[in-house]
Amino acid sequence: MHWILFYDVVDDYVAKRAPFRAAHLELARRAFDRGELVLAGALADPADGAVLVFRGPSSQAAEAFAKADPYVTRGLVTRWRVRKWVTVVGDGASPPAP
Repeated sequence: MHWILFYDVVDDYVAKRAPFRAAHLELARRAFDRGELVLAGALADPADGAVLVFRGPSSQAAEAFAKADPYVTRGLVTRWRVRKWVTVVGDGASPPAP
């Protein structure tokens, strides 16, 4: 099962994230190493959000990530939400299409 964590961010997010970037990336690397985080990155043109894709039986890992993320706790993220993503084609799709 996949879950997408969406971030909406403040204006001038790219510049404002600099003091918190190392801690944010460390949190992401740990989630990736645990097998929870599949892909993550900021949206571009415009840089007005980010998308993080998680894998697991529930949304718990994605929600815990957001609650611990310095981008969220320091106010750079104005809104976050987790959506279940029903994948059917691709590496790790669940369930794969027949």
